[in-house]
Amino acid sequence: MMWIILGLVSCFLLGIYDISKKLSLNNNAVIPVLFYASLTGALLFVPLIIASYLNYLSPESLFYVAPIALKTHFLLFIKSFIVGVSWVFAFFALKHLPITIITPIRATGPVWTLIGALVIYHETYTIWQWIGIVVVILFFYYFSLAGNKEGINLKRNRWVLFIMLATFFGSFSTLYDKYLIANFDRMAIQAWFSIYMILVFLPFLFFLWYPNRKKGEAFQWRWSIPVIGIILSIADFSYFYALTYPGSLITILSVLRRTSVIISFSLGALIFKETNLKRKAIALIGIMIGVLIIVLGS
Repeated sequence: MMWIILGLVSCFLLGIYDISKKLSLNNNAVIPVLFYASLTGALLFVPLIIASYLNYLSPESLFYVAPIALKTHFLLFIKSFIVGVSWVFAFFALKHLPITIITPIRATGPVWTLIGALVIYHETYTIWQWIGIVVVILFFYYFSLAGNKEGINLKRNRWVLFIMLATFFGSFSTLYDKYLIANFDRMAIQAWFSIYMILVFLPFLFFLWYPNRKKGEAFQWRWSIPVIGIILSIADFSYFYALTYPGSLITILSVLRRTSVIISFSLGALIFKETNLKRKAIALIGIMIGVLIIVLGS
């Protein structure tokens, strides 16, 4: 089934995306990495926006970017702002923490999404979803014990707080996506969201990083930086395209997307020679089992 293949492609690319971020951020300035990675992703969509506007692409094309109202542009800018805040927290955390610490925390995202949906959309959940939430919480506690063995206190470490805030804002963005995807063209969402990410990061670049660039860590250009934007754009496009196939199941696609953390964890452990892997792997597998119960129990 093509939609499953596309889901697997998205999963694999998201795993590589995390590794590219870590390679780009090690001993490097965070804000320029964020900006140039986002710029690369945005540049992929500029030709599609222009070609669609000039009618070089027909509305039937997979790459057609439908025109949207001014109000919709504002809504997409809000999405970019939410994701931008999430990325700032996530990139700073990823620079300072092992990727095998980052991935289990990010894997708890569906729990925050469920809690947000409960509050915002007043959704009700099955007994299996509540069981899944409990499983995630239990294994997250076990994971905190693994962090303590590396001298990383999950309650007091600033960068752990950053990745948890990144996960929270990312989950809020997922809830917002539910509204956007139900009401607007998928290519318009992805294209204009990518463009507005540049506007979100420009103030960080010019007012936060540039005046203090000589005081902090110097920026080093690496080819892994544009890879971040390119891979994320292709991964998201594959996921959204998979959803358009008749008979595609969003629950299965969601599970496939979530399993990308296993790729990030495994490759990160090999590439960056990280330690205490057994405990962290058990915690990650337990969290993923909880996520699987949540998704399949919906």
